Amino acid sequence: MKLQCDVEVVNRMLPTYGMRSRGKGARAVLSIGRHVDKTSQRSNIYMMICTAKDRAGSKYKLKDNIEKFFTWFVEEGKATVRLKEPAVDVCLSKADANSLKNFLSAARLADRGSDSSSLPLSTLTPVRARDVEQPKKKMTIVSKKDYPLTSNFPYSLEQLQVSYCKLSRVDMRMLSLKALRKLDLSNNHIKQLPATIGDLGCLSELVLHNNHLETFSDALCLSTLQRTLQLLDLSQNRLKYFPPHFCQLRELVNLKLDDNALVCLPSHAGRLQKLRFLSAAHNQLTVLPGDFRKLSLENLDLFGNPFIQANPLDHEMQLTFPLSLQEMASRAVANLRIPYGPHLVSAHLCRDLDRAKTCDCGCVCVNFFIKTAVSMNLHQVSHTVVLVDDMGGTDAPVQRFFCSLSCYSEFLDNSLQRGIR
Repeated sequence: MKLQCDVEVVNRMLPTYGMRSRGKGARAVLSIGRHVDKTSQRSNIYMMICTAKDRAGSKYKLKDNIEKFFTWFVEEGKATVRLKEPAVDVCLSKADANSLKNFLSAARLADRGSDSSSLPLSTLTPVRARDVEQPKKKMTIVSKKDYPLTSNFPYSLEQLQVSYCKLSRVDMRMLSLKALRKLDLSNNHIKQLPATIGDLGCLSELVLHNNHLETFSDALCLSTLQRTLQLLDLSQNRLKYFPPHFCQLRELVNLKLDDNALVCLPSHAGRLQKLRFLSAAHNQLTVLPGDFRKLSLENLDLFGNPFIQANPLDHEMQLTFPLSLQEMASRAVANLRIPYGPHLVSAHLCRDLDRAKTCDCGCVCVNFFIKTAVSMNLHQVSHTVVLVDDMGGTDAPVQRFFCSLSCYSEFLDNSLQRGIR
């Protein structure tokens, strides 16, 4: 029986001499096995602890020698074994919870003197240096020749950068790194992202700068990334649109979309309430979504987009009289916030409801509306604004939707009155 974890051996007599333990564990391999005592020539079950400084290991007898087990935090990979002789506490941490439970069970059986045939014993031999190294948390690969082809990535990785390796797809071995917090795959040739990236339950930063992405999967927007992803860098790709549920990534703080082929930003951008940094320079944006007005940013960069000249009198009419029954039903579902999904209504109705627009009056319109654009000073949504064009402007057109002629007429009247004043 072997266990890899951090270990601190605390002598309980230290306070008697006015001394304290250093309070820091070292990476170690613990083994339970049989050893012959040179003095008594008797064979007993021992626990051996090997560290980088003591690879030969220190042995502690187990039979009738364990005073107590402390296992309150065993599910977190922590436990303490209190020995009678010598008077030490063996403090274990950063262990796999299941492996730790099995190790403690074996130690308990050894303490009770159980038949050795029922114990999963190991050979008590010195360990290799790599067995007691601290788990690797960060790896950077910036050359194709350094890319691992036969070995796996260390499972303990929290940060992984693989750049300039000409990857055409995401290596599935990366998707088994459950502790990964930052994944940087910039400067490769990746065309598509697997939905299983969403299974990386700790991922807070995803950098895909300078790849060949043409789409961003809707499945990723509905994965665990909703709760973890804070930085997303999709700059210098080939994106034109975003999936309907993109704004479900509500933990986003920093979003980089520069140098793509975007013709529009996510229609429900206002739902990204934690977003503070947004850059979408050098795209094909002609107008911003109406929900954009709800953002509260610290820095905004929209330079180099072909924005139209906003004129509220120029409008697009998509209304019928009377409204279709489907439009009336869809509006009722949205306005009353009735739950919906593919298990309740057909998929195309779900897509329509996901793209619903909000009128100035607060009501929702789905497929029938009047659309126009008004000019907005971007300082209304961001503390710092990069100039929109070479002329020094910070205004950009924002879409406005109206559910009826009366709402549109009221908007024009109010606009006229403000202009007169």
